[in-house]
Amino acid sequence: MSNVIHLNVPSQRLTGAARRAALIASFAQHRRFGDDVFWLKENAELLNILECTGLRLPDQALAPHQGFYDQVEKRLGFFPQYYRFLLSICLDLEDLGLPGNKAEALSRWVAREGLAEAELSDLQRLEARRLMMRRGVDPLPGDGGLEERVRSFIDRSETFAMPNKKAAYELTHIVFYLSEYGRRDPQLSTAAMISLEFAGILAYLDQNADLLAEICVALRYAGQEPSDVWETWLERETHQFTVESGPQVSTADNYHDYFVCNWLMAVSGRDAFRKGAPDERMAFFRAAPFAAPLREISECMFRLEDARSADWNRMRSHVEDSLSEMGHEILCQAQKSSEKFEDFFAGFARTGLRGVAL
Repeated sequence: MSNVIHLNVPSQRLTGAARRAALIASFAQHRRFGDDVFWLKENAELLNILECTGLRLPDQALAPHQGFYDQVEKRLGFFPQYYRFLLSICLDLEDLGLPGNKAEALSRWVAREGLAEAELSDLQRLEARRLMMRRGVDPLPGDGGLEERVRSFIDRSETFAMPNKKAAYELTHIVFYLSEYGRRDPQLSTAAMISLEFAGILAYLDQNADLLAEICVALRYAGQEPSDVWETWLERETHQFTVESGPQVSTADNYHDYFVCNWLMAVSGRDAFRKGAPDERMAFFRAAPFAAPLREISECMFRLEDARSADWNRMRSHVEDSLSEMGHEILCQAQKSSEKFEDFFAGFARTGLRGVAL
């Protein structure tokens, strides 16, 4: 009779590659199931980050996705409305090393079916083109103005000086697609760079780590060094995430914030995905942030009505007096984070309708 000793190695001591493999297994097999659109979304996001950052994976790390890959054409045939998710996962699995070459044939089928032509959004059309061009297929060969239109959108810096999360996320994704996720120079104009700067100031004032991390990644893909104020704060936020595991943990969590914060860590040369990652159901929760001052600043400016000015030097005392001590500190850091703060505030103040006869 022999004694068997089970050595439970803490997950924090696993190698980075092993933690990433456990993360893949958790999202592929334990959080949701393959016919759930949220399963598609979560796994497409994770695999995309792993593929574009080149983070090393151990052998067999992609094995949890073998069943999906074997049946992907059946899913695409029945769920063509999810073709971007399905193609993205298939492309990334192949490019990460899963044996097979289905993505090219699937891209050609999607192009023949005209699925990208059914998109109303230029952003979605740009994503579709970016995905299928990875296998040399242009689904929109007749749309020569697509890139010009999205560049026109991101060049309008005034859009991004006002709270509009949808527009800000579209801005970052356009940069991701134009840059091939950091593989080429997106050739952004000075105006587009200012758009990213304005969106970053707003995200910081809102303490929105998810959006600000995407903005910092987009800036790096555009060849720019993001504000140290922003990235230092995001690094701290990344380390403060907690990971819970077990069959009952909720998937109504902050997984996306966790993904993009760690994406930024990898892109900026910092340690990424350092948290323990057991091979089971996991949930990710961000530490409660300080009360963001953005709403307080907006309400203060709105209440000023005709006394509102686009001149930050005139408005500064009014705004600062309306804030809590922590809100004031965040505002001070926001000013330090960008040389464009006064230009940003001129748009944020929204004084444009003065004197217009209605």
